[in-house]
Amino acid sequence: MRDLDYLRGKYSDVSLLVSCGDMPPDYLEFITSVLYVPLAFVRGNHDTRYVPDRPGGDDLHLRIRKYEGYTFAGLEGSICYNKGRIQYTEAEMFRKTLRLLSRMLLVWAVYRRPVDVLVTHSPPKGIHDIPDDYAHRGFRSFRWLMRWARPRYLIHGHVDTWDRRQVTKTAFCHTTVINVNPVSVLTLDRTNTR
Repeated sequence: MRDLDYLRGKYSDVSLLVSCGDMPPDYLEFITSVLYVPLAFVRGNHDTRYVPDRPGGDDLHLRIRKYEGYTFAGLEGSICYNKGRIQYTEAEMFRKTLRLLSRMLLVWAVYRRPVDVLVTHSPPKGIHDIPDDYAHRGFRSFRWLMRWARPRYLIHGHVDTWDRRQVTKTAFCHTTVINVNPVSVLTLDRTNTR
């Protein structure tokens, strides 16, 4: 009961739960049921247990969804380091970013502004990644996507930041990149839209 009370007390004003991956489906379902909010997610490289309708919510991979007037797009997975199912080479991810770019530019044309939040599992190369740890290197193609599509935010997980002295928020071109690991609250408003 303490966990329920804590979650409800601490996050009672949250209107959407967004997972950047590597979260057990049962845990995500528990949080969404306690907070009674919708879920949007991308899978991480360890999320091989996800099946259709588990964990529920919207899988954002290569898709764009709108929540309360804000647009969210997503890209799952990490750099390929051991040929796991949710791992991609840089070339494979670049093809995925091209597919998503066309959709993001369409959103920009229709709504006259870029996608609000790009949700990824991995970070962009050189931003919050760990260059000496191949499994935790970021994707170059994310930097390219941010230059062209200009999402307001790119939020990612994959790289643990329990030590809060680590840099977790970085500006790149027109995008604020945030490592949300282990937990972050992002407040979106219309005053800082372009």
